[in-house]
Amino acid sequence: MTLAMSVFMVNDAIVKTLSVSLPVGQLVLVRGLFAVAFVALVSRGAMLRAAAGAPGPIWTRRTIGLVILRGVLEGIATLAYIVSLFHLPLPSAASINMAAPLFLTVIAATWLKTPVNPMGWLATMTGFAGVLLIIQPSADSFNAWGWLCLTSTVVQAVRDLMTQRIPPDVPSQAITLVVAMSVTAGGAFIGMWQDFQPLTIQAVALMAGAGLCIAIGYYCLVMATRVGDPTVVAPFRYSGLLLALVLGWLMWDDVPNTMAWLGIALLLSAGAYLLRTVRPQAGTSVR
Repeated sequence: MTLAMSVFMVNDAIVKTLSVSLPVGQLVLVRGLFAVAFVALVSRGAMLRAAAGAPGPIWTRRTIGLVILRGVLEGIATLAYIVSLFHLPLPSAASINMAAPLFLTVIAATWLKTPVNPMGWLATMTGFAGVLLIIQPSADSFNAWGWLCLTSTVVQAVRDLMTQRIPPDVPSQAITLVVAMSVTAGGAFIGMWQDFQPLTIQAVALMAGAGLCIAIGYYCLVMATRVGDPTVVAPFRYSGLLLALVLGWLMWDDVPNTMAWLGIALLLSAGAYLLRTVRPQAGTSVR
C-alpha cells in the first residue's frame, strides 16, 4: 500500500509539472494511452486465465453495467482531481483526496444502513473540520478548486462502494483496463475544446512515466487490498501524503500554513480511526 500511494504521488507531481505547458485534455489523453498500453500488456494473460477457469459466464449484463458505471465514476473523479491539481498545491490536493474514508462512512451509513457508533460520527465531523481548515474558505476568497477536489473525493467514495457490487470472479485487471480507457476517453472529450500543444521528447517521457506509475500503483494496490488484512493495510494509504508534502516543498516550495497543518492532522487521525472501525472495502484506482 505504501508503494502504491508513493507512485500515485509521483504521478501527481508529474501531472502538476506538465500542467504548466499542456492543457488538461491532452495530458490526460496521452498519459492515459500509455496507462492503457501498460495495463493491457500486463493483464492480458491474467484475464484469459480467469475466464477459462470460471464455472460460468463472467460478463453478464449486470456485471458489464457495473464495470462501465464504475469506469465512468472513476473518469469523472480523475478529471476533477487533475483539473484541481492544476491550480492547487500538491500537498493540499493530496490532503483533500485523503478524505474519502469520511464520505465512505456517511454514504455507508445513509445508503447501506451500516451502523456507525457515536465515536465514528465524531471522527467523521472531526475529519470534515480538518478538510475545511485545509481548503480555508472565506467570504472574500472562494477556493473553487479546493471544492472541486473535494467533489472528486466524494465521487471516489461512491466508486469504492460500487466496487463491492462487482462479482469477485471478475478479474481486477479487466476492471482497471475499463477504468483506464474511461479516463483516457474523458481526456479526449475535454481535448475537443482545447488547443493541443506540440509535444517534446521530455514531455512524452514524463507522461510515459506517469502511465507506468499508474500501472505499478494499481498492481500494488490490488495486492495490498486482496492479500493484506484491511485493518492493517488501509491506514497506510495515508503514507502518500508524506511524499506529497516533501515533493511539494522540493519542487514548488509549497509549505502548508499553520491552519492547514492542523487540518491535515485532524483529517489523518479521523481517517485512520474510520478505516479501522467502519472499514468499507477500498477499490482499485487509476488516477
